[in-house]
Parts: sequence; structure tokens; C-alpha cells
Amino acid sequence: MPAYYYPNRMGRILVASLRAELGRDRLGEVLVAAGQPMLDNSGVLPNNLEKRFSFEVIASLQAGVEQVFGAREGRRLNYRVGQGTFERGLKDFDPVVGVADLPLRLVPLGVKFRVGLDVFARVFNQFSDQVVKISDTDTHYLWIIERCPVCWGRQTDEPCCQLAGGLLEEATFWASGGRRFAVEEAQCRARGDARCVFQIAKTPLE
Repeated sequence: MPAYYYPNRMGRILVASLRAELGRDRLGEVLVAAGQPMLDNSGVLPNNLEKRFSFEVIASLQAGVEQVFGAREGRRLNYRVGQGTFERGLKDFDPVVGVADLPLRLVPLGVKFRVGLDVFARVFNQFSDQVVKISDTDTHYLWIIERCPVCWGRQTDEPCCQLAGGLLEEATFWASGGRRFAVEEAQCRARGDARCVFQIAKTPLE
């Protein structure tokens, strides 16, 4: 299996979100379960854009949370970790900086929403080995991950990319100026699908 990576900075943000959500002791349990105890040392990952944080590590961390907390609770926590990952730094990842302050505030919600998704996808496509495409239907935007780090190498009975789902919910909240939208993983490579696909409702939740 070929090796693919996130930049170290994204890895640091992810580990920081795990620590904030789980607490240091429970994070230690997860890191041991994931076979990544060295990540408990914040100095392991430099704050740079070198692509050294492997997809295998990302997937193992998600699986480790499920192993420690059980599948149902683990996936809920991974979703929250994804939300925290966006809040703790990914939203400020170049070239996203400043997008929320552009004149997009003056354009219709749907246009701003789509532009925000395009910019967020460009972050992954430019700075990591993750491959994202965006499409849409009459009712939903489709966030299509052709090469997904979250479930990389995993086999599960149900979609398991909750980290990506949490990231997307917070990204759409940011892109829309504070509206919440339903986000659902409709396809998952770990479950046997060809790619991971998230459906994002075009109509905000009440």
C-alpha cells in the first residue's frame, strides 16, 4: 500500500484536539491502543508543512478511540474531535485565512457556502495527500474523498469517518456565517464503497 501524508501542522492540530476532548490520561490510553504512544510528546511533531503525518497514523488514532471507548461512543467522540480540529487551527490554515471576512458576507448564503467548501477542499488538496472533490444534487452538496486518511486501511461494517464529518460540520458552520447543516456519510471505503462521500444538506437546520 502506498504511503500518503498530512503535513505535521495538521497532525499537531489533530492531536491537540484529541487531548482537549479526551483528557491527557485517556489520550494516553488511545495512543497506546493505536500503537502511537510517542505522540504524547508535543515536541514529536514540528509546526511545519512537511508531509510526515501518515494516513496510517490518522486511521489508527480513530480506531484507537473506538477501541478504548467502544464503537458507538468512540465514533461520537471522533466526531467531536473533528469539530475541535477545525476550531483549534484548521480554520486558519492557509489559504483559508480571511475568507470569512471577504465581501462574501454580502452574497447569498448558497454562494458563500459553496465558495467556503471549495476553499476548504483546496486546503487538503494543496497541503496534504488527501484528494477531495465537490459535487452537488438539487438538495445536497457532496464532499467526495477519493483518498481518505480517516479510514485508511480499515474495514468496518458502518461508515467510520466521523472525524471528517465533525470537520465538515464546523467548516459549513464557518462558511455559512453561523448556520448548521445536516452532514451524513453516505459512502465509506472502509465499508467497501469505492470512496468516502458525505452529503451536506443545502438547507440549514432550524
